[in-house]
Amino acid sequence: MRNNMDYDIEEYRVEIENRIRNMMWTVSGDYSLKVKPDVEAFAKNKYIALYDAIKQGAFALYFDADALGMYLLKKRYYGAEETPLMSIAQLCADAASYPAISAERPGVRQVRKKAFEAMLEHEFHRMNQSFAGRVKISYIRDFLNGRGRDEKRVQDVKDALYELEHVSDTMEIIRKIDWIYNHFIDKSFERKHGDLAHVLAAELEEIVQDGWQDFLDEDTYEAVMEQFLENVNRQVTSLEELQEESEKTAGNGRKIVVLDEKAIARMHSYMELNFGRSYLNEAQQERLNRRLCTGAHTDCSLYYTDGILENPVLVNAQYVNAKKQADRNRLFLHNSASVVRHNIDVMTASLKRALMLQAETDIIPSEFGHVVPSRLWRIGRTEGGRLFDREIRQNNSEYVVDVLIDASGSQRDRQSQVALQAYIISRALSNVNIPHRVMGFCTFWDYTVMQRYREYDAPAKADERIFSYTTSANNRDGLAIRAAADSLLQREEENKILIILSDGRPNDVIVNRPNSRNPRIYCGDYAVQDTALEVRRLRNAGIYVLGVFAGKEKDLAAEKRIFGKDFAYIRDIRNFSAVVSRYLQKLLDE
Repeated sequence: MRNNMDYDIEEYRVEIENRIRNMMWTVSGDYSLKVKPDVEAFAKNKYIALYDAIKQGAFALYFDADALGMYLLKKRYYGAEETPLMSIAQLCADAASYPAISAERPGVRQVRKKAFEAMLEHEFHRMNQSFAGRVKISYIRDFLNGRGRDEKRVQDVKDALYELEHVSDTMEIIRKIDWIYNHFIDKSFERKHGDLAHVLAAELEEIVQDGWQDFLDEDTYEAVMEQFLENVNRQVTSLEELQEESEKTAGNGRKIVVLDEKAIARMHSYMELNFGRSYLNEAQQERLNRRLCTGAHTDCSLYYTDGILENPVLVNAQYVNAKKQADRNRLFLHNSASVVRHNIDVMTASLKRALMLQAETDIIPSEFGHVVPSRLWRIGRTEGGRLFDREIRQNNSEYVVDVLIDASGSQRDRQSQVALQAYIISRALSNVNIPHRVMGFCTFWDYTVMQRYREYDAPAKADERIFSYTTSANNRDGLAIRAAADSLLQREEENKILIILSDGRPNDVIVNRPNSRNPRIYCGDYAVQDTALEVRRLRNAGIYVLGVFAGKEKDLAAEKRIFGKDFAYIRDIRNFSAVVSRYLQKLLDE
C-alpha cells in the first residue's frame, strides 16, 4: 500500500503541474496548447519555471512557434551546433515576446526580474563559459540594471536582439537568429551548408533520415513530428542552459525521436511488414540480443531476416518498392554486363593465384618424414644427419568470408552500384569455392536489421539474391559488425575475413523509449569511435577486416579512423576488382 507521503508528493506534483499549465493557457489564451510542465525546474526555482511558462504562452499567442521550430530543426539538420543555436533562439524569442506580454500583463515584469536574478545567481559560471552565454549574462544585466555598453561582439548581438522588440512576424525572428548564428557562432556555415533559403527548403523526409518515416502510418508520423516540435519549442522558451538536452543530442541534435508505449508495442509488427518475417524464433532472437546488444548498444535489438521479397507478410507498398528497386538493380547489371564480367574475371584470377600460392609446399631436410636414399651414406659418419625430407605447407588454405553491406538511407543514391560491388565479390568467391555469406544492415527504431542474401555454403546461384538489396533508415555499424562477426567466429575455417561495404557514416536515430537504458545518440565521433573499436576487437580475435569505401570524399577521414590502413577507396566501378583484389591478396599473404 502507498503511504501518506506518496500521496503528498503526488498531490504536490499535480498542484505544480496545474499551476504551470494554467499560467501558459491564461497567457496564450489557447486552452488546446499542449503543455508538459517541468516540476523539477519549478523545484529548483519557481520564478524561472513560471517565467518559462509565461514565455511559452506569450510566444504561442504572438508568433508561429511551429514555424520557428521547423527552422531550428532544419538548421540543426545541416550541422548547426545545438547549444549556441538554441541559446540565441531563446534570447530572440524573449526579446520579441516580452514587450507585448508585459504591456498586457504588468505583473510579468516582476516574475521576469526574479527569474533573471536567479539565473545570475545559479547559472552565471556555466553561462560565462560560452560566447552565447556571455551575451545572455549581459542581456539579463541590461534588464536588471539598465542598458549599458559591452565588448563589441557582445554588444553587436544585443543590438540585434533589441531590434526584435517591436516585430510581429515570426520570419523576422528566424532571420535574426540565422544572422546572429552565421556571423558570431559559425562564420563558415553559410559557405558550407547554404543560406537561410536553402536551409528552409530542406524536406521533412531529409530531416528524419530518408527512410524510417516510410514505415509509419499517418497518425504515428504526425505524432513523431509533433513531438519533435514540442521539444524544440520548449527549449526555445526556456531560460535554462542546455546542458542535459545537448548531451542527449550530441552535436547536430536532429536524431532524437520519442515514441509512446502504443507505438513501441507495434514495432515488431512493423518490422515484419516492412522487412519480412525473421528466420529466427523468439527464443533464439532473445539469446542473441542478450549476448550482443551490450555496451554502446544496450537496449537495442537485432532483427534477422531474408528480406521482404523472400518472406513477406503481405504485398504492401514496401514490398512493391523493394521489387522495383530489385528490378532497377538487375537492369543496372544488364547495362554494365561487360564491366561486371571483367571485374569478376580479374578478381577470380587474383584469388586463384593467391590460393595456389597458399597451397604450395616447401620441402625441407628433417629427422623424420620421407627417407632420402642419397643421404643414407651419412649413417655412422656424421652426427645429426637429416636423412628425411618433410613437406611444409606455407599456410593453411581454408578460408571463410563474410560480406556486410551498409543498407542505410545514406546509400540511397547508389543502391545499384553497391549491389553490383557486393555481387562482384560474391561471384568471384563462388568461382574459387570459398564459403561466404552476404548480409545487409540498417537500423530502424531500436532494431538493427540483418538481412541475409546468401548463406555460407549456398550454391553460386544464390549470388543473384544480392540484387534484392534496397536501402532505408539509419545504420548502427558497430552492432551490425559485431553481429556479423559472431557467426563468422563460429566457423571452423582457420582464416576468417570480413569485408564491409560502407560510406564511413555510422549514424542512428535514437528512439527515446520510456525507461531506455541507453539514450545516447549514435552519430559523429561517438559512433565512428565505437565502430573503430569493434573493428580492432575483431582483428585481435583473428578476423581479417577490410573496408570497401564508396562514399563521399568528405567522409574519407572517418573511414580511415574505422579501418586504419586496410580499406579500399573505390572511385570508379571499372577499377573495383583491381583495387579490392590488391587488398584481399595482401590479407591472404599475411
